[in-house]
Amino acid sequence: MTTLTVTSRGQVTFRKEVLQHLGVQPGQKVRLDLLPDGRAELSADQPQGSWRELADFMKGRTNGARLTIEQIAALTAEAGADAGRT
Repeated sequence: MTTLTVTSRGQVTFRKEVLQHLGVQPGQKVRLDLLPDGRAELSADQPQGSWRELADFMKGRTNGARLTIEQIAALTAEAGADAGRT
């Protein structure tokens, strides 16, 4: 367990080993979810793609063909998985 000190400005600094454990690199973001009973959960924030990126992704995969809802769902899941790898 790691103990952090809160500054007079209400800030904390996470130690390098904590950030490495989360897989967070400089410039990336962390997510803090507040849980019941005064607890919190810290995790690496997953990048979110834009609608433009999704449209470009799908355009390159369909050659202009119309898609079924199942195909759109599959492409959306694939785009989401690709966004999580960056």
